[in-house]
Amino acid sequence: MGAPSQEELEKRKRIQINAETVGNAASNDLPYHWPGENHEWNLDYFEKTFNVHFHTSTPYDSSFSLTGIDTSVANAFRRILLSEIPTLAIEDVFIYQNTSVIQDEVLAHRLGLIPLKASRRGLNWMKWYSKPTEDSEGSGAPSDYNCAILHLKAKCEWQEGGLQRAARGETDPDKLYVNHSIYARDLKWQAVGKQVEMFADGPIEAVNPDILIVKMRPGQEISLMMHAMKGIGQDHAKYSPVATASYRLLPTIDITKPILGADAKKFARCFPKGVIGLEAVTAEEAKKDPELSGKEGEIKAVVKDPMRDTVSRECLRHPEFKDKVKLGRVRDHFIFRVESTGQWESDDLFLESVRLLKVKCQRVRRGLDEMMK
Repeated sequence: MGAPSQEELEKRKRIQINAETVGNAASNDLPYHWPGENHEWNLDYFEKTFNVHFHTSTPYDSSFSLTGIDTSVANAFRRILLSEIPTLAIEDVFIYQNTSVIQDEVLAHRLGLIPLKASRRGLNWMKWYSKPTEDSEGSGAPSDYNCAILHLKAKCEWQEGGLQRAARGETDPDKLYVNHSIYARDLKWQAVGKQVEMFADGPIEAVNPDILIVKMRPGQEISLMMHAMKGIGQDHAKYSPVATASYRLLPTIDITKPILGADAKKFARCFPKGVIGLEAVTAEEAKKDPELSGKEGEIKAVVKDPMRDTVSRECLRHPEFKDKVKLGRVRDHFIFRVESTGQWESDDLFLESVRLLKVKCQRVRRGLDEMMK
């Protein structure tokens, strides 16, 4: 059998989106799935077809496309982004005084969820902390290489003349009290041992200094110490370096028959803004396409930016568009969206996920070599 045409290969990649069902969803590029065709994995072919393209990139948010890879690999990147890239987070809270309205355990929970940032060099230098066990006496001792110490100490008091202003009806806490709102910026890091050197270019602090921790009133006080440890999202969600890491397949919209006039405007409203454009039929198009003959100057619907489509299938609910449009998705085109919590920049997160996947592959390879001895 001859090699399949490019049109046939593109057709195989398309997942069919119907009004109520999805078709051609299973992978079909497996070895000998198609008679006479060998689709064994090939490094040269992968190098030609694989591509990474960034659409947007900011320190906390990035969007990029991966094309030419299998779903299993794309999902591996997503899972690594969520749960295997290390960050710092508050693990233990030692409360000496808490007379605020927030209970001790709720306060500790709020502190643990505050995203922290620090020098990448210092983060790589830090070791994993192991909690003490009964079997090993003296184990689990905090040290400068596995534990960072932070303090929070604040007491709410009346401003000078604040009591008199309150008696006259003033209710604005900024005009009445001192330290009435405690924010993440009030967490103070205490450098210990070699941390002074390793975190010289980036001290440990909250990513967002304006996170509100607790509100207090005169006479209320908080005094506590925190231990921040290095961890990964598999241990606890607070260690996850991303607020979200997700992907979707590239949508496709094929207009098989011209959609003109009022129908074109209605068709455009079936999609998010910017997906479908409206253009006038040109004289050249009217000559080439019999269905556009005599329609010169009329508005027609054209696909402008399918990447913005959410695949709501709204157009398939209208009978006038039933045989005029086909929806689908490209099986090997993954559009990633990564939102960083601040410890890592969003584009660096993807590169780190690639590095960790390589480490996993090398570990499996060593294990297989050991088995074959």
